[in-house]
Formats: sequence, structure tokens, C-alpha cells
Amino acid sequence: MLVAGIDIGSGTTKCVLVDGTGAVRGRGLVKTKADFEKVSREALEAAQADTRAAGDAVVYTATTGLGRYAIPFRDIQITDLTCGARGAVTACPEAQYVLDIGAQCSRAIKVREGGKVKEFHMNEKCAAGSGGFLERAAKYLEVTVADIGPLSLGAATPQAISSVCAVLAETEIINHVSEGVTVENILRGIHNSLADRALSLLKRVGLDGPVAFIGGVAQQEGMVVALREKLGVPVHVPDGPEFTAALGAALLGLQRYRKVSAPAAA
Repeated sequence: MLVAGIDIGSGTTKCVLVDGTGAVRGRGLVKTKADFEKVSREALEAAQADTRAAGDAVVYTATTGLGRYAIPFRDIQITDLTCGARGAVTACPEAQYVLDIGAQCSRAIKVREGGKVKEFHMNEKCAAGSGGFLERAAKYLEVTVADIGPLSLGAATPQAISSVCAVLAETEIINHVSEGVTVENILRGIHNSLADRALSLLKRVGLDGPVAFIGGVAQQEGMVVALREKLGVPVHVPDGPEFTAALGAALLGLQRYRKVSAPAAA
């Protein structure tokens, strides 16, 4: 018996399968396209292939993310804030706060015991505080997104990126390139800028304890280092941080499945 959690994000769609004990049995990830139902099925099939489970082994499906309402085969939809918090605290039990930086936005969450959301704030000033900005910066600098993290670690003198507007920030990057600033220093400057914005968000929810860093940007080592230097508190990154919200959806789906199936079992 498996329960699926599917997170339809603006950049990628992720699926996590958990068994009846809540243990992860499989994960799948595909690039998000306009047809949310199709990409959700593709992510589910990828997760099933990862666990080698038969199609009929999935008894319940929970969806989250921007496309969560568009999946006709779902059993329940849950907000990405709720799922991100639950998944983060499950993966990092010591976390009191969650920082989620994805392709579209950044969120700071203060969590209660059990991974429930107590308070949250989201970035309100353009896309310069999200992973999408990093993707555009990679194109300007002619590097892959996968290379951003390692290159950032090689910076000697990080170049500050001061603009909160993505368009103006991109202009800054172009100017730095024309002035001969190295790619490494520019990328670390971008990570430092994102860390500054993250600190501002986390302060708004009362930052005073360990943080779980989740979302696609958490895969970048340079960003993790920048956050640890900036925040002044422990920063924990779960295994597969991009799957955290999907994990939370799967666990909350399992919880709901147990409730709705209990009367029948009795």
C-alpha cells in the first residue's frame, strides 16, 4: 500500500511515495509543462519506477503546489505551505523554522510542534529573491544551473548584487561581466543577495532557532554556505530538498487516508 504526494511547482513536478509506515519508497521528478495532469502522471510513474511498485499499489494521492487543483485523479489537495512545513520537520526534526526557495518565490515559515504552520511570510518584491532569477543569471553567465553551487564556492571576492528588482539585478550582472568580474564572484554575490533577502523574511517570523532549508535552490552548495554565514543559526538541508513539499503531501495524505479508511476497516 502506497500513498503519493505530488508537488506541481512552476519549475518541476515532484512525486514522493510513502508506505503505510510513512517511509519513503520512491521519488520522481519531471519538468513542469502546461498540462499539469500529464506531468503529474509522469512524475508518479517515475516514482513508481523508482520503487518498482505496480500502478494499483497507490491507494491515495495528495497534491500540492500551484497546479494542485488541476489533477483530476487526486484524492485531496493541500497547500504547499502546509506540505513544506510538514515535510521539512519530518526530515529535520530539530528545525523551528523553514526557508523554502523555489523557482517562483521564497517563503519563511515558523513551525509548531508536529510541523504545523504557526506564521509565514513570502517575498513580495519581484523575482530577484527566487530560484528563477538564478536560472536567468546562469544563462547570462553561460553556465548550467547545476554548476552554480560549486562555482559559487570558488569565489575569492564576491561581487554584491544590490537590486531587489530582477530586471535591474540582471543589468548589474551584465555590468559586472563587462568589467571583468569572474563568474565565481558574481554567483557568490547573487547567493549572498538571496541570503540577505532570506534573513529579512525569517526575521519577520521571529528567527531565533534552527532552520530547515528546502526547495530547489537548497541543492546549491554555495547558497547553503551563504545562508549559514548570514543567518547565525544552524541551517539543515534534508536529503533531496526539492522533494520536501511532495514528502509532506504524501505524509498528510497518508494521515487522511487512515482517517477515511478507518470506518470501513472497523
